[in-house]
Amino acid sequence: MTKSIVNKILITLAFLFAYRILAYVPVPGVDVGLIKSFIDDNANNALGLFNMFSGNAVERFSIISLGIMPYITASIIMELLAATFPNLGKMKKERDGMQKYMQIVRYVTIGITIIQAVSVSIGLNSMSMGAIKIDLNLFIAVSVFSMLAGTMLLMWIGEQITQRGVGNGISLIIFGGIVSGIPSSIGNTFNLVNTGQINIFMLLVLLAVILLTVGVIIYIELAERRIPVSYARKVVMQNQNKRIMNYIPVKLNLSGVIPPIFASALLVFPSTILQASSNSVIQSIADILRPDGYIYNFLMFVLVIFFAYFYASIVFNAKDIADNLKRQGGFIPGLRPGEGTSNCLNNVASNLTFWGAFYLALVSTLPWVLVKFTGVPFYFGGTAVLIVVQVAIDTMRRIEAQIYMSKYQTLSAVGL
Repeated sequence: MTKSIVNKILITLAFLFAYRILAYVPVPGVDVGLIKSFIDDNANNALGLFNMFSGNAVERFSIISLGIMPYITASIIMELLAATFPNLGKMKKERDGMQKYMQIVRYVTIGITIIQAVSVSIGLNSMSMGAIKIDLNLFIAVSVFSMLAGTMLLMWIGEQITQRGVGNGISLIIFGGIVSGIPSSIGNTFNLVNTGQINIFMLLVLLAVILLTVGVIIYIELAERRIPVSYARKVVMQNQNKRIMNYIPVKLNLSGVIPPIFASALLVFPSTILQASSNSVIQSIADILRPDGYIYNFLMFVLVIFFAYFYASIVFNAKDIADNLKRQGGFIPGLRPGEGTSNCLNNVASNLTFWGAFYLALVSTLPWVLVKFTGVPFYFGGTAVLIVVQVAIDTMRRIEAQIYMSKYQTLSAVGL
């Protein structure tokens, strides 16, 4: 491993450490102890899920309580608009236009952050537990300013990790938030065993389910369909034509970790706003959207499948791949270059996306189903496990790719 790669890893760890420090900086004017006890009592609803994705920042009412979710929500909105309006989609593909596009995403993020910060502040006041220690209007202003600053800092940290570190910055921030809560989750599980709410046999069953889920995720994330490609080139030494075989790797899960993140962000966003209301009807809707409820998990299943197809169509462009093959003199045996190749790649991608989307939706919801029907007082989120394992695999692949790239550059420098 070269010095530059080690430096990138250290930079990534330093920014993640800074992110964890921010999680301990509370918004002024609140009683953190009361908020923590309230979050603990509501660990199985939207607040618990929100707290998990923020790395337990919500229970401390930190300046990064909203986490990176406003940015993700803004990205979803802009991706959908870019797919709907051709001019916006064209702007996104151009180099200069991409800067304008990202600027719009940031402005939308600011708007969403302000709305969520106001909703959280009003919701905290409506709970009437005496957590706010200053005037309400002043608290709302302080809260909005603090959370907006926190979210902007997280956006900046994510961009710095992507540009100067290893891996995707936004994914690693979510990864860091979820992983930081693992020790406390383990401690809470053993407390349930000590109090007799979970017996040893049930604990072993839960452990087996988690390990099986991790194993399935690793197996499928590494699975790919290899489409053979042939290149006709002349070998000068033997004065004869020789066919060089290669392949196009198409992953079973083309969309990666994006669908569960997008689906969670879309489900958490309305929940945080609904929690702010004291209206009984709105509160009943908020209760329906509890992460341990049927409606939430049904919506999660549907949204994950939708975003799997949507994002796969963005990252895998069969026409561009077919055109590049044709220019390089490559072809899939038995198929005509150009449109025939493009149709074949589209069919393969569609079939793989079907199974990949089903796998993502199943992993996101199946652990909840198992826990629900066993009656165990324990919340095990398949989405969290999915995100952690996928981000870990993706980061390892990026590090490996950079190691190979550095070796290639070294060989090129010495003339090999």
